[in-house]
Amino acid sequence: MQSIAYLIGTCDTKAAELLYMHELLAAAGVSSRIVDVGTRGNDQGAADVTAAEVAACHPQGGSAVFVNDRGRAVAAMAEALRHWLPTRRDIGGVLGIGGSGGTALIAPALRELDIGVPKLLVSTIASGNVASYVGPSDIAMLYSVTDVAGLNRISRRVLGNAAHALAGMLQGQVPDVAEDKPAIGLSMFGVTTECVNQLSAALESDYDCLIFHATGTGGRSLEKLANSGMIEGLLDVTTTEVSDLMMGGVFSAGEQRLDILAQRTLPYVGSCGALDMVNFAGRETLPERYRQRLLYEHNPQITLMRTTAEENARMGRWIGEKLNQSRGPVRFLLPEGGVSALDAPGQIFHDPEADAALFEALEATVEQTSQRQLIRYPFNINDPEFAAALVEHFRDVMTT
Repeated sequence: MQSIAYLIGTCDTKAAELLYMHELLAAAGVSSRIVDVGTRGNDQGAADVTAAEVAACHPQGGSAVFVNDRGRAVAAMAEALRHWLPTRRDIGGVLGIGGSGGTALIAPALRELDIGVPKLLVSTIASGNVASYVGPSDIAMLYSVTDVAGLNRISRRVLGNAAHALAGMLQGQVPDVAEDKPAIGLSMFGVTTECVNQLSAALESDYDCLIFHATGTGGRSLEKLANSGMIEGLLDVTTTEVSDLMMGGVFSAGEQRLDILAQRTLPYVGSCGALDMVNFAGRETLPERYRQRLLYEHNPQITLMRTTAEENARMGRWIGEKLNQSRGPVRFLLPEGGVSALDAPGQIFHDPEADAALFEALEATVEQTSQRQLIRYPFNINDPEFAAALVEHFRDVMTT
């Protein structure tokens, strides 16, 4: 089946731009289809796929989309597109264009596509914080510079670059590599890097080690791939995103972190990596209630705050309740010598009482069975002995 480039936008306002990119792709030898996601019923004759066709995929039908309220209509069309786009079996890549409304409409559908499918989004808001649009996916966003509101000397260049970029992705095939090793996911932070490097070195001969930076998006990406079946086991040693979720830091992965344990029967070995800290931006961004706390300036853009015993107890209960929902084998290891490089003896965040509160809350919450176990070790998380224990337990659960 021929791979097709899908061009998505609101044809009632952006038909000229979509047709322009369609022509450039044709000149480059790439077939494309224009998909209308407008809600005004006027595609100006540009659409290969009409808005009505897309809207029909809304769970409540097309009548839920074409309503006399722009906000509700756009939200409903986004839901319809999110259901429609993944059903296309000839997608080679997707290029969407839009302002703030169009970006919010198109991005959720792009996130539904598999990792590796080319996804570009030309947007008026691409120079700002785009985390909520990209999420755990591999969407490439290109700032439009001018508004996406007609063709001019700037928009022709930007849209042309986007079209040629998509053509290059479709025509320049990524070489196939024989994947004869199962893929596993590991979570890492700067203060657990030494641990994860040891794990990767010990396991790379038998597994394809995919390492995710625990910055909120990283945790969501880890679990998205696991839920899609692309990862066969988890070495989730860095659960720091829970700290940011519960204390309002900048690297939260959301309430759904660790839900993968209830969603799939996956071998899971985890730990408390970097639960000693909450991440904020520059020191001046800290909420007033935190400004007298123990702080560490990781760099000019990131300030770390040491978590207290009370906060650690709350995190222990939260994580424990998630572990109790697990369907597969679970081993959660507790490093009594510190949960990060900054929590090692003699380091600024070393606080055995706070760590003890975390461990005790976990032990009080987790319903331990032969399949679900907590194990204490008298080491720092980055010590070779702790890494060796993680590897041993991981090999065990992968063969359970």
